[in-house]
This record gives sequence, C-alpha cells and structure tokens, in this order.
Amino acid sequence: MTSKTFYYARVSSASQNLSRQIEAFKADGADERDIITEKRSGKDMDRPEYQALKKHMLRSGDTLVVMSLDRLGRSKKAIKDELEYFKNHDIRVRILDIPTSNFKPEPGQEWILDMVNNILVEVLASQAEQERLTIRKRQAEGIAIAKAEGKYKGGKQKEIDEDKLSALYEEYRNHKISKTGIAKELGVSRPTLDKILDRRGL
Repeated sequence: MTSKTFYYARVSSASQNLSRQIEAFKADGADERDIITEKRSGKDMDRPEYQALKKHMLRSGDTLVVMSLDRLGRSKKAIKDELEYFKNHDIRVRILDIPTSNFKPEPGQEWILDMVNNILVEVLASQAEQERLTIRKRQAEGIAIAKAEGKYKGGKQKEIDEDKLSALYEEYRNHKISKTGIAKELGVSRPTLDKILDRRGL
C-alpha cells in the first residue's frame, strides 16, 4: 500500500484564521484533500478531527505534517506523548517550523538526525509550556496586586481563555496580529486588553 502524507492545521477558536498554515502546507506540496483543519483549543486532546486523523486515517508508513509542535498539544507532556504514539505506530511526523524536518541523512546516519530532533523537541516543547505557565503566573500575580490595592473586581471581570490569549499573544510577538485584533478575538475592548496584558506583565 502506498504511503500517504496528511497535513493538520489547528487554531484555538472559531474566529481565528487557518490560512497561514494552509498556505504553508500548499507550498510544501499538499493536496487540499489531505489537509485536515480544526478550530479547537489545544489544552486537551478531545479534538474530533485530530482524533479521527490519528486513529482512522494515518497508517504505518504515513507522514503527518504540522506547522509547529504546539499544534499537537499545549503541554510538554502532551506533545511528547503524541510524538511517542506516532513513533510507535511507524508514522513520521514533520514539523515545518523545525529546520531539520526536511533533512534526509545518509544511510546509517539516521541516529544523528534523531538526536538533533530529540534536542529540538525538548527545547521547543519546554518553551511552549513555559510561555503558557508564565501567562498564568502573571495573571495570578496581577490579581493579587489588584486585591491588595482594593481594585480587584472579582466575578465582574470577563473570564479569558488563557490558551487562546497565549496563542494570540505569540502571534502578536511575531507581527501576525495587532493588539486591536487580539481584543476583537477575545471579545474585549482595547483598554480592557491593555489591563489584561498589564496584569500579566506582558
């Protein structure tokens, strides 16, 4: 049976755009029929399209392509668990944001690529998790300060999806979205967004 390549694109909410990932896949040679898309948070693995791809479409010898490691999951453990699953099922995973993803070693030298990729995965997965934890820590610190100053409004404050905020702020850092755009995605005013970011030290 001929091996296939599937592409998986994900954003955290229905209002976010998948076009950047899809265009990168097409530039990689993807057939549109083989691109699976999903608008779902990466905070857990309960993602219908991803699970269908993982359990029913991918077969031994196939390749899964994603834009970045955090498309597989939000925590370091989740990312490593997914990579381990694919390795055990003889499914190759290519991460377009990892520079070694297209490198083909000489026969007998595959261990070098595995070693380099293992290091990169460890570093990038740790970075993705740390960014999420840092946002949550700054949120808690900001609330504590607001309470001490008698400015905390408690239940009156709009609840923010921290995973979504983290993803949007990363896009902002990479000049892919403006602060006004972030505010619109979160459903808050621009001044409120500034307060949210200030409380988190961002």
